[in-house]
Amino acid sequence: MAVMKRAVSFLIAVYVSAPLVLYLLPWTLGYAIFAHLLRVPLFVDLGRPEKTLNHTCNFYLGPEDGITVGVWHTLPASQWGEAAGRSPEWYREALGDGSPVMIYLHGNVGNRAKDHRVQLVKILSRAGFHVLSLDYRGFGDSTGQPSESGLTTDALYLYEWVKRHSGGSLVCMWGHSLGSGVATNAAVKVQERGSSLDALILEAPFTRIGEVVAVYPLTKLYTFLPGFEDFLWDTLEANNLVFANDDNVKALTCPLLILHAEDDDIVPYHMGQKLYQVSLRAHPERHTEMISYKASHGFSHCDIYLDPNLPESVGDFLKTLGG
Repeated sequence: MAVMKRAVSFLIAVYVSAPLVLYLLPWTLGYAIFAHLLRVPLFVDLGRPEKTLNHTCNFYLGPEDGITVGVWHTLPASQWGEAAGRSPEWYREALGDGSPVMIYLHGNVGNRAKDHRVQLVKILSRAGFHVLSLDYRGFGDSTGQPSESGLTTDALYLYEWVKRHSGGSLVCMWGHSLGSGVATNAAVKVQERGSSLDALILEAPFTRIGEVVAVYPLTKLYTFLPGFEDFLWDTLEANNLVFANDDNVKALTCPLLILHAEDDDIVPYHMGQKLYQVSLRAHPERHTEMISYKASHGFSHCDIYLDPNLPESVGDFLKTLGG
């Protein structure tokens, strides 16, 4: 009985102290959202991607002074036979072979070697894409600390690097979960500079990051407290954490494909639907598609790559753009 009382007292203390910690140390909310300190998978050598992903070259870019970000470049399957023993310079030159290029922007937690990310890259490679997988600052073996502006800068820098080396190839962004916010932020920056992405693909996207935080099971334990939701939004704003996909999609003019599973237990399906509707209303002339996956498939938040028709769906979307 004494042990149970101590356990209950501990749980009550944790419950009561969490909002206090957030109030006194608001920056901890960013750590929770990015979850970049959870360095999974363990014991992976990101500098040697061939142990995880064949026909892949690792390299590093410096988007800002003092910041180095790691990138994997996976070749299209059509080039696998030529890749053995090739240098990073050869991989870079191969970007200009005319094959489409996909910049993959992953979600929070872990690095570019996480299994569902690797499996998607394999699928895109077999479908004929060059795939550039980025670990933002603070993730994987990249230096620095994450922030919304920092992640956006990293993605934009990689995009501009790809454009310099890919000739006239089609260049698209694929953002999953948190990466959807990074992708739309970067796409807006590209557009503000007078250009446009060839296409944007958002997998399990949210409307804005605060709405995901608000429906997180742990957060829901506090939503009945007077003023808690306002406090949460104020804390996000104070930390410059917005990731406003809804506003970004409204502003963007590039072709858009949204992928979302009805049984997504992290980012509710209705958020993907809302973005789709926002896009249609804002730019009815823009090519916008949404592919929904029934809950019976069990794809949830991370497993849309299991759809056997995914390469064909993406290929058909790009064909409508002339790609």
